[in-house]
Amino acid sequence: MKKQTLGMMISSLRKEKGMTQLELAEKMGVMDKTVSKWERDLSFPDINSIPKLAEIFEISVDDLMQVKTETKENMSKNKVDEIVDTVLKGIGMAMGIAVTVLSILGELETNTAFIMLGIGLASISISHLKDKQEEK
Repeated sequence: MKKQTLGMMISSLRKEKGMTQLELAEKMGVMDKTVSKWERDLSFPDINSIPKLAEIFEISVDDLMQVKTETKENMSKNKVDEIVDTVLKGIGMAMGIAVTVLSILGELETNTAFIMLGIGLASISISHLKDKQEEK
């Protein structure tokens, strides 16, 4: 789902209702330039006018306000996902480098090399599949 700013949300909800900026402004008791600034994220509606805005759009205040908020839990999860992705790619590269160096030095058995390359390939594959899944 694409993240929307509050301004983008106001703009799309206004258009869904078939209203102009001027019509919304009149209902809110503000100037049309104010609505324009809201929609361009140059300013935001007064906290006391949020319930009225939600009522005009026939949605809950929660639905209107959740557009841009990202909880600390989500931010932490995103950081963990980034770290896991980096570790998976690092494992893949490390296994490839280790196999190359140990082969050159003659210190690696074939079975061990295949196992190490398999681990590296699996790690990079997991990272790649995760990236593909996030694109959907």
